[in-house]
This record gives sequence, structure tokens and C-alpha cells, in this order.
Amino acid sequence: MAWYPRAKKYELQPESDSQPAIRPTQFIVHSIIAPWTAKRVYEYWRDSTNLESHFALGYEGDLGQFIGTETRADANAGANRRPDGSGAVSIETASNLQGSDPWTDAQVEELIRLGVWLHQMHGIPLRICRTHSDPGMGWHSMFPQWSTSGTACPGKARIKQFREVVFPGIVARATGKTPAPTTPPKETTAVPLSTDDVKKIWTTDGILPSPSTAAKGNTHWTADSYVRDIHARVRALQGSLDATTATVRTLAEALATRNTAVDVDALIARIETRLEDVRVRLEMEN
Repeated sequence: MAWYPRAKKYELQPESDSQPAIRPTQFIVHSIIAPWTAKRVYEYWRDSTNLESHFALGYEGDLGQFIGTETRADANAGANRRPDGSGAVSIETASNLQGSDPWTDAQVEELIRLGVWLHQMHGIPLRICRTHSDPGMGWHSMFPQWSTSGTACPGKARIKQFREVVFPGIVARATGKTPAPTTPPKETTAVPLSTDDVKKIWTTDGILPSPSTAAKGNTHWTADSYVRDIHARVRALQGSLDATTATVRTLAEALATRNTAVDVDALIARIETRLEDVRVRLEMEN
């Protein structure tokens, strides 16, 4: 029992366990004549009929799998399972109620991807089936043996797409002639900062990490905080310089007027008074 990794698994029971095994040799595409998602197809198979396909594909590229590809599914009449054990893998695809619309780009891409996987997983040949039992790929109305009472499925537009787009895409992708598409990176457009943006950057905590020696209890500062901190440190240095200058001047004056021995205690008291004056002035300015 094989499950396709890109498909959402909606396992049908008891069919998934009770129906016989097959050796997949064909891939047959259908239109379900309803604009259903893969999940809605699953609900229809589960609740309204004992027929089923292996896969269903919605308009938006949503892909569901109901039965493993090595188990018989009953959507292809004589191709479901042959006496030799070979059988077809089938997929129903969302369509309009007339079955006249083409597959969407998303559907085309998923059909190509699935076809490549079936070729790689089960060895289904990269060719359009030449007879109803010939290994390969095709569409439901291709041979009368693939339907119980005749059908136009999947419709003229989709048969044309299968011949001209889907099947060539499977072959090219499987043989490495075209790479599988990747999701292109989204382009980003540079947007100038507004005044509010600048203000937030300048005044919002958490943008710039703060060194532990400066932050103490706050691990992140604003840009504004850094400028204020730098300003405070510069002012402190200026205060220290002023204090040193005042001290030197006081000492010089004391020595210049000395007529007797210097009173050391009085000199120290005068220096301390001048330093205290500087500290008070700095605190008042801050």
C-alpha cells in the first residue's frame, strides 16, 4: 500500500483494507463534474457510493488520497484490476457541472507532480497508453473498456491539456529536462521610516542590549537612555575636574599665605568644604 507524500490522507474504510491488491501499470485522469474540494470528494465516496478513485484534486491544487496506490479503486471499470493483477491508478479532478472547463494552473502542476511520482514509485511508463491494457497514462474516455457505459470524461478541453501540457510536463519533469518549481521568495519593498517609527526606535526599551556594567537591573536600554547615560558620565567627569581644580587652588592659596606652620587639619577641612560645594552644585544642575 503506497501513499503519496504530497496528498492529504483521507483513508476510505473498509475499502482500503478489503479491496484486493493491484500492480499499478496505468494512470487515468477523470473529471468529477462538480466543483468539489478533495475533502468533499472523500465525503461523497464515503457517504453516497461504493465507488471511489485513488485521488481527488480540487481547483486550488488541494490533493487528497483515499486508497493506497497498490490497492484496487473502482473508477475505471475494466482497468480497475485485470486477471494478471495489474490495474490503474485513478484521480478525480474538480470541474464545472458540464465538464467543459480546463484544469487550473494549480491542478496542472499537481497532475504533473503526481504523474512523476507514479512513474518513479511504480514504474508506470512515460507514454500515453496504446491499448486499454497497455501500461502508460491516459484519460477516462480514451478506451471503452475503461468505463461501464461510455463517457466524455474528462472533457475536450482537458484531453487537449493532457496531450499538450500535462503529459509532456510529466515526461520533462521525470527525465530532468525541466526542474520542479520552487516557491519564489517574496519580494520585500523598502518602506521609509515614519516619524513615529523613529520615535519608537529612539525611546523603546529592548532594542539595544546594555552592557552589564552599565545596566545593573535593566538588560536593555533605549537609544535615548544611552545618550543620557553618556551625558551623565561626561558631566561627572567635568565635576571631578572642577573638584580637582578647586582643591589645587585651595592648596595653593593656603601655601601662599602661610606665615607659620601649616595647620593641616584646617587645610583638610577647607578642601572638604570646597569639594562638598562642587557636589551640591552638580546635583542641583542635574
